[in-house]
Amino acid sequence: MAFDMADAPNPGMAQGDRGEPGLYASRANIYPQAIHGRFRTIKWAILVVALLVYYFLPFVRWDRGPDAPGQAVLLDIANERFFFFFIEIWPQEVYYFTGLLVLAALALFLLNAVAGRVWCGYLCPQTVWTDLFYAVERWIEGDKRTREKRRKEGRNLEAFSLLMLKHWIWLMIAWWTGGAWVLYFADAPTLVYQLVTFQGPMMAYIWIAILTFTTYALAGFMREQVCIYMCPWPRIQAALIDEYALNVSYRYDRGEPRGSLKKNDALRKQGLPAGDCIDCDQCVAVCPTGVDIRHGLQLGCIQCGLCIDACNNVMEKIGGERNLIAYDTDINIRLRAEGKPPVKSALFRPRTLLYVALICIVSGIMLAGLMTRSSMIFSVLHDRNPLYVRMSDGGLRNAYTIRIGNKHLEQRTFVLTLEGLEGATVELVDAQQGSGGKPVLTVGPDQTAEARVLVTARGKIAESTPIVFRITDMTDNNFVKASDHFLGPSIR
Repeated sequence: MAFDMADAPNPGMAQGDRGEPGLYASRANIYPQAIHGRFRTIKWAILVVALLVYYFLPFVRWDRGPDAPGQAVLLDIANERFFFFFIEIWPQEVYYFTGLLVLAALALFLLNAVAGRVWCGYLCPQTVWTDLFYAVERWIEGDKRTREKRRKEGRNLEAFSLLMLKHWIWLMIAWWTGGAWVLYFADAPTLVYQLVTFQGPMMAYIWIAILTFTTYALAGFMREQVCIYMCPWPRIQAALIDEYALNVSYRYDRGEPRGSLKKNDALRKQGLPAGDCIDCDQCVAVCPTGVDIRHGLQLGCIQCGLCIDACNNVMEKIGGERNLIAYDTDINIRLRAEGKPPVKSALFRPRTLLYVALICIVSGIMLAGLMTRSSMIFSVLHDRNPLYVRMSDGGLRNAYTIRIGNKHLEQRTFVLTLEGLEGATVELVDAQQGSGGKPVLTVGPDQTAEARVLVTARGKIAESTPIVFRITDMTDNNFVKASDHFLGPSIR
């Protein structure tokens, strides 16, 4: 018997005073029941690992040599650097961040095509911190029934004390969440000492306050409302998913028609159709967003799999077959309901193969860029006013501003040469001259240096002549080039 999807309630609809549908449902308190099972264990493991990485990664050290930051992961805004273990990203290499964003989007699309909202159910920060806040709430105030009973009875001294304790722990978690975030922008041990002794920068205190408030509000109060109303991803993924994707699904081909255990047993003895679902509502009781999975895929379902654990526990107790709720595809459920054999898993289908190919291509480009990138940055900018100067001896002079970046953690000396303009002289203003009269510029470790260059040419000069500046490291003879033009008067 097929389940009628038209019976599914819409979490974004509410009845108005005259029965018309409203825009939003009225806010209802949700008290998810504690559950034990495979997917709950997976969620706990991901939660612990994610929080350990987030809170303690700023304290991981990485030796980059003398006078270099010793923090493994550091976004050094003051010096315009991003350090990630052995990788150092400069502002001119912001395209690596673009590549990471593209990879993140493609990975999200791939996860969605393979197993629906895996990100939402297991990895999303809102899910992780809300799970943590729920755990604190259960530990202090008790499980679902206890909290519902206390709410009906009203507040007394004991309930008020437990409530204050819960909110205090929530605030401490939120405070440390904000505190850990700012540690990624400065040396963590040093900043912790400054914050504790009230010597930290005011901006750090401001951001800690902002992130403390947002974490406390989103994970402690708004919870499922963030997933249903604020997050854009449920709307986006609905346009990306297809019938071959694995989703947490109620197998209505087995479960319908529903009924109590005794009623269904009696129907079977009479040879009448009876489903495996005994209408215990345990799948709803454990859902963190209050969704009834038996109504099919819904906006509020984050695909966390806790309803699978709840249903399997019930089936084990009554001696029924497990996985009445399980990861399954829409097409297979429909085929079984029609009495047809299910199709094989379509993990490798054009959509997933396309995402994998794009991920490999972008990853390969980024890896090749990292492996072959130069340890020097070199740029040239021609003076705009004047474009050229006529010398007293008839020669022409153009002025340029060059910028050299040294990505090494030791001082380097570079020799500047010019190609493409025969007989021209190159003069580096306020700089020393190397062997052979060639201009030399010294750049400190992990620094940039800027200098003015005067190029003088004699003889017949075209209106615009392509030239190439070249800097060569005197230590290892590595070089980088930058192109520009030598400008002269119009030739009539």
